[in-house]
Amino acid sequence: MRDPSHPTGASGILPAMKPVRVGVAGAGHWAADFHAPMMASSADTALSAVYGRRFEAAAGIADEHGAIATDDFEEFLRHCDAVAFALPPDVQCRLAPIAARAGKPLLLEKPLALTLDDAKAMVAEIDAAGVPTQMVLSKRYSSRIRDFLAEVRDFPVHGARTSFISGAFLTNSPFATPWRLEHGAVLDVGPHVLDLLDAVAGPIEQISFTGDPLDCVAVTTVHAGGAVGQAYISSVVPGNVWDCAVFGPEGVLAVPDADDAEREEIKRTIAKEFAETVRTGRSHDLDVHRGLYLQELIQG
Repeated sequence: MRDPSHPTGASGILPAMKPVRVGVAGAGHWAADFHAPMMASSADTALSAVYGRRFEAAAGIADEHGAIATDDFEEFLRHCDAVAFALPPDVQCRLAPIAARAGKPLLLEKPLALTLDDAKAMVAEIDAAGVPTQMVLSKRYSSRIRDFLAEVRDFPVHGARTSFISGAFLTNSPFATPWRLEHGAVLDVGPHVLDLLDAVAGPIEQISFTGDPLDCVAVTTVHAGGAVGQAYISSVVPGNVWDCAVFGPEGVLAVPDADDAEREEIKRTIAKEFAETVRTGRSHDLDVHRGLYLQELIQG
């Protein structure tokens, strides 16, 4: 007898699940290079609409993927089941609650907002709306990092070290945007760094920053289990360094180097897991409250 909780078609085969219609809010470099192709190429999602304050920019992205373009956010919401944000933090924190009140699950960027007060207000409104959320803490969607975290789970960590060094804020970089140049690398990439330190060494109980946020910053963390972490952050150095290692009485564990396919793997995983977040109505483990916790560490 057929299980009525698992409906099938006449052939007895489960009907294909429709892709989640995701609208991308944003029409800048990150929307065009990451969010839009991520949602358009996944079997679990479909890029349905692109919102941009400049219609021409939104149309340029939407036309490439067969989506609707608009500079009207309310109209944009009518064409999607869920929203992926690729906007500056001050714009995200203003528009995300509007999308949440419209019942749209949210894929959010870090930081949530430019100030901690605005981030808290945004989270309160999202909580009141009751929609599920997920954060784009991109490295956490890599199998390389997930395997490393699984290995660290049974490893006694006494210390952790990581670096996030790049030239992202240098002239002609698409990431050298006004808010990043004004607020510095700690607010931009600090959430990635602190999220990883917290994941490998436990909840962060103390944190200190040394240096210039517009140049180079050293971060020291003390964790609930007594482990100490150290991180270096800069976005004005030509080249790229990203690494992480933990050490303790059993030795040293380090993250393996990334391969060329990792970026596409991350995009596939984010889209797949966001579709699951939307379909189940349950927030991801990396949800808006994770984003708020990381922002409190930086600005609290």
